[in-house]
Amino acid sequence: MGISSDNVRGFVLALSSSFFIGSSFIVKKIGLKRAGMYGVRAGSGGFSYLYEPLWWAGMVTMIVGEVANFAAYAFAPAILVTPLGALSIIVSAVLAHFVLDEKLHIFGVLGCILCVVGSTSIVLHAPKEKSIESVKEIWSLATEPGFIVYSCVVVVIVIALIIHFAPRYGQTHMVVYVGICSLMGSLTVMCVKAVSIALKLTFSGMNQFVFAQTWFFTIVVVVCCLLQLNYLNKVIKALDTFNTAVISPVYYVMFTSLTIFASMIMFKDWASQNASQIITELCGFVTILSGTFLLHKTKDMGDHVTTETRRLSETELSNH
Repeated sequence: MGISSDNVRGFVLALSSSFFIGSSFIVKKIGLKRAGMYGVRAGSGGFSYLYEPLWWAGMVTMIVGEVANFAAYAFAPAILVTPLGALSIIVSAVLAHFVLDEKLHIFGVLGCILCVVGSTSIVLHAPKEKSIESVKEIWSLATEPGFIVYSCVVVVIVIALIIHFAPRYGQTHMVVYVGICSLMGSLTVMCVKAVSIALKLTFSGMNQFVFAQTWFFTIVVVVCCLLQLNYLNKVIKALDTFNTAVISPVYYVMFTSLTIFASMIMFKDWASQNASQIITELCGFVTILSGTFLLHKTKDMGDHVTTETRRLSETELSNH
């Protein structure tokens, strides 16, 4: 099956999104380092980075990347766009190697290659985007029994995690916060796709914001994003407790798997594909996951070596 023009547009937007987001981490880190030279470091509770232009340049770059990712969902199915988010890790790893002198070891190189191979496999076998002429068509898909059941199950699980499990086990079991973000993220992506398609149709001359359904999807996006930001912040803080090499791949696989599953139910992405194409896409996803794990494992090893080197240097200095 050939690659449709819409899939190509979605792929290019998702690719550019990964480049902008990946590079934004490097720009912000340079800004943080510069700010730390003349003020209290951000890691120590300082806010001097807010006066550093490079940090703001990194923020703008990240926003541009998120906008490109948002636009990608208007052209390509979630099964193509969402897994490509892993490419931002490659961009940041490669740039860190050359710009920040954070060495990319052999396993990191292998991880990059695996991510590229997996992404290529998914792009070449991704289903074509359905032709949608109105946001009412998306509303019809969203109100089918299958997706309503999925949404209700997600909401019930998230409420249970927030009310019962988060206060008791949030600090000791990373799956609680990661689960909340991943479950809500799958619904967010479906609504983001609806809003992005509505915007695309509106720009083409068919105003979709006269329909109440468009505003409903927009409100859900805002509410879900605010909830995710709150618990995503808790996930970031949990990095002090849990191994980054474990928590990042776990978050990636949970979020991506649930998003693909939600898209499969709502948009029936795999309805037009045969078993061979579906299996190839799944293998591509597993390949990306393997590459992501290796990249984060390499980073964790690098951080450990840096810490040990610093400790040994301090010991030698104290001996002298």
